[in-house]
Amino acid sequence: MKLLEGKNVLITGASKGIGRSIAIRCAEHGANIGFTYLSSVEKGEALVAELEAYGVKAKGYRSDASDFEAAEQLIKDFTTDFDSLDSLINNAGITKDTLLMRMSEEQFDDVIRVNLKSIFNLTKAATKTFLKQRSGSIINMSSVVGVYGNAGQANYAASKAGIIGFTKSVAKELAARNVRCNAVAPGFIETEMTETLDQKVKDVWLADIPMKRGGRPEEVADLCVFLSSDMSTYITAQTIQLTGGMKS
Repeated sequence: MKLLEGKNVLITGASKGIGRSIAIRCAEHGANIGFTYLSSVEKGEALVAELEAYGVKAKGYRSDASDFEAAEQLIKDFTTDFDSLDSLINNAGITKDTLLMRMSEEQFDDVIRVNLKSIFNLTKAATKTFLKQRSGSIINMSSVVGVYGNAGQANYAASKAGIIGFTKSVAKELAARNVRCNAVAPGFIETEMTETLDQKVKDVWLADIPMKRGGRPEEVADLCVFLSSDMSTYITAQTIQLTGGMKS
């Protein structure tokens, strides 16, 4: 059963990791995919080919979601290329971890700009389309760190907590027009980013996870498929954690 047959989905930051898994899973479920990337053009083209193999339309956009004007142009380009926008998945994000005593203003500002302001930019740009359609799903990628906090990640935690508050507010503003907005808060997910962590650090994380394993990017993607589909039409203003039961 394809849950997203014929729907048009836009995903930011999809060249690798969780974003890439979301794009592939949505395509498997029949969605036409637009995605943004900032890395190599070759990676973007390779993902387009991989998505098209599922018989859907796919297009990559080299675009910086943290740039307000670029975000507006992206929505214009996407709705021109795909006619409508059914689901916006704000996934782009970075980390610049260090203890607060060592954190520079630039490290704080960069994380807030990429992680939080980009979601404001894209959501604001897409709102007019969603309201006109009287339908749509917005999914914002937060983190369990935005719920519980984490030493050495004050900038990241602030950005991800901000996403949760932003999500709840936008959901209340758009609900009357049948537009939903939810946040996804993954815990320890095994990606390229976590592969570089010292095993001792990983062991500390795993000790707090009752399921005794990290999550898979595909498991985050499955939730995004559900929230983009018509099976979640009465779910909005929620923050859904994928943590394997992780303790705070």
